[in-house]
Amino acid sequence: MFKNVCLYRLPADWQPSIEEMEHALQANRFTPCGATQEKSVGWTEPRGEAHGPLVESIDGQRILRLAMETKSVPGAVVRKKAQEEADHIEATTGRKPGKKETRALKEDALLALLPQAFARESFTWVWLDLKNGWLVVDASSQGKVDEVISALVDAFDGLPIAPVHTAMTPQTAMSNWLLAESLDDLPGAFCVERECELKSNDEERSAVKFTRHNLATDEVRQHIREGKLPTRLALSWEGRIGFVLTESMQLKKVAFLEGVFEDRVQMDGDDSGFDTDVALSTGELRQLIPALIEALEGEISAEDALAAATASAKANAQPAPSGKVHSQVTSSDDTTEAPF
Repeated sequence: MFKNVCLYRLPADWQPSIEEMEHALQANRFTPCGATQEKSVGWTEPRGEAHGPLVESIDGQRILRLAMETKSVPGAVVRKKAQEEADHIEATTGRKPGKKETRALKEDALLALLPQAFARESFTWVWLDLKNGWLVVDASSQGKVDEVISALVDAFDGLPIAPVHTAMTPQTAMSNWLLAESLDDLPGAFCVERECELKSNDEERSAVKFTRHNLATDEVRQHIREGKLPTRLALSWEGRIGFVLTESMQLKKVAFLEGVFEDRVQMDGDDSGFDTDVALSTGELRQLIPALIEALEGEISAEDALAAATASAKANAQPAPSGKVHSQVTSSDDTTEAPF
């Protein structure tokens, strides 16, 4: 559970009861695609039990799960069927279908083929920490994050969900950590691991990847001094959680390290282990998230973020001569593997 962390802000005064949330989500409970439906999105039971609740509250944390089913037909198959129909029309009427009719033939071909298409189903875990005002989406792509946010906004009447802004961008912080000559220059609880990706901002967009490689080397530092900036960096926190931090402040490939769950005690009545896994994983992440925000010099408002971004744009136009990279603001709004 929670292989990725995409972090957003919830309003501090938004404190719905479980019953209120359950009622709101029921209006969009997941149903499979119909015969000619390409996509279906809706809320499903986190425990996977048919007709069960859509909201689970464990150790004060709300857990939801969004289901998505898609059906697709290869474009070549659609075009072939549409062309066959166009050829039939030309053979029987003596006229060749125009552009508008050709488009209609393709749409009809797709509708005819969809009932035969295999459906693909995926699920996205959603964690709401109402006490701290966090929304965490376990998704590896921005498309799935957007589906979750859209579904929440629809369910809760325009619920304002905002990206998290920090005073320093993850890219700036990652650059400084890779440039560090001493462990004293790293945030105390974080360690740089053995994988990263660096990209330049020039027209060539040249990139270099290091895998299972010591990153505390002059070779890595030289790449950064020449203008390549990290887009992802493998880190560990307190020897308990490993992850890859991206330039857009997403945590990918989250892994709880050896020993973290070894002495876990099963919660009463939790035969499946679901409650125990949720309580332990959210408990660890509730400590990691504020530690990461602190390492990025703290959270700031959207207004301060805009002002800081504007002020630092000129300063960051040129690469830093040496040493630390210029600091700038970031948000976790955008999307960008790990050795764990």
